[in-house]
Amino acid sequence: MTTDTKFSTTTYQPAQSTIHLNRPGGRIAYDIDGEGPLVVLVPGMGDLRGAYRMLAPALRKAGYRVAATDLRGHGDSDTTFDSYGDLETAGDILALIEEVGGPAVVVGNSMAAAAAVLAAAERPQAISGLVLMGPFVRNGKVNAATRAMLRIAMAPMWAASAWKAYLPKLYAGQRPDDFEDYRERLVASLRRPGYARAFSLTTRADHAPAQARLAEVSAPTLVVMGERDPDFPDPRAEADWIAGVLGGEVVMVPEAGHYPQSQRADITAEAVIGFLNGVSGRG
Repeated sequence: MTTDTKFSTTTYQPAQSTIHLNRPGGRIAYDIDGEGPLVVLVPGMGDLRGAYRMLAPALRKAGYRVAATDLRGHGDSDTTFDSYGDLETAGDILALIEEVGGPAVVVGNSMAAAAAVLAAAERPQAISGLVLMGPFVRNGKVNAATRAMLRIAMAPMWAASAWKAYLPKLYAGQRPDDFEDYRERLVASLRRPGYARAFSLTTRADHAPAQARLAEVSAPTLVVMGERDPDFPDPRAEADWIAGVLGGEVVMVPEAGHYPQSQRADITAEAVIGFLNGVSGRG
């Protein structure tokens, strides 16, 4: 583990300095602060741990120790890894929990939800609860032609520009006040050497392994879904299906797309803190 004394310009300003966790093939960046039960915040592909810039302070204030991490090949993490995806991210989550001392409630957005499911199935004693936001825990119904077009659009040479153009769609509904600034930081992070390639490889993540292990998950689960999430034909139906399989609860967030934690931070924070209090026995 190594600690950087300066904050990165590619992420939000964390409460503490960026720390690096050594993993096979590279380092994973995270920050941690607060007192109380552990909560691990994991962003989705193409994002930074700054995706939780509004939620993390609220959780710390509510009495939780909060660790926010960058995916491998994203943000302040290294791009030297041989592989990227759900299984790899699940291993990184479990390594981080072991490093800082768990168990933990894992909050996973988008593809990180699949990684959180895999971690909970692999090591139940390390995961005390799951909060799945805009969750992908199974592959969508995409034909071969559409899949090929996506790979072309997210090729390393123009991935940053393509992602910049696509992000407004994912933020359907109400956008955070700092959306334009945050989008610029995201794009700048992808334009650094090696990061567009890592992002491009991450977009090929297969969620079938997570779906195959859903029945093995025993951790209490909260599904948080934006009512206008464009990644799902019917966001409510997808949220209900996931909650049904996992025996969890659903919170639908109005005027939010794929990132309810920043689009409607007020509603999302209240729901997550209520869930955490129940899991920790405070509720």
